[in-house]
Amino acid sequence: MTDAPVKPLPVDPEILLRIRVMEPRDVPEVAALHRADMGSSLWAQLGEPFLVEVYRGLVSHPDFRGFVYEEGGCLGGFIAGTTHGPRMFGHLYRRLAFRLGRTLVPALLAKPSLARPLLETFLYSRRSRPHGAAQTVAESLFCSFKPELRGKRISGLINKVLFDQLAAEGHEAVLITTDADNPLSARQLTSWGFEQTGRFRFYGKEMIAWRLDLMSSPRVEAVNRWSAPGQKPGQTAPGHS
Repeated sequence: MTDAPVKPLPVDPEILLRIRVMEPRDVPEVAALHRADMGSSLWAQLGEPFLVEVYRGLVSHPDFRGFVYEEGGCLGGFIAGTTHGPRMFGHLYRRLAFRLGRTLVPALLAKPSLARPLLETFLYSRRSRPHGAAQTVAESLFCSFKPELRGKRISGLINKVLFDQLAAEGHEAVLITTDADNPLSARQLTSWGFEQTGRFRFYGKEMIAWRLDLMSSPRVEAVNRWSAPGQKPGQTAPGHS
């Protein structure tokens, strides 16, 4: 039995109009969405103040690519990605060491067991690129939506917006990592055409690295939607086509 062929993703223009570039003003809502949707993850357990500092640093970094879904003036979801994960996180940890450390003290005092996995965070970029993913630096990191918006094809379209952007900037592939015991994620990624490139252990769990060939995917188009903060959705930044 062979996998069903990947078909182009239907694009709802109304949904697309509600997706825009993540801006600094979005950080508090993005941090709250991250914590609510991924409450058992390490970063969520470290608290909203920590997440706010992380996303402030990410939004201001040139390698970051993030988009939000906005409806009725409120954020319903977001996706966070990067054109170069290892470089971006290396810069982030060095530049924000003091500010991040200050937010970590209350969380670690309340739950000292988080200290050990926190130290492991610095090894993520190296461990998460086994075998065929070693040269893939573009990455989709986090995607969260309010429960009432799930199942409406919005998350699929915001993923496409990120992947289209990465392809437009010349990236041939994108990396995603998931827990090995998450069959729903595996089905979703397989339906997109992602292929497993290897497994690794992180935070005491077995993880899977997935790679999507952006150049051959029928769901990906090289469309540049990246714009500077303050521009209207759909406008391109100066110097971009």
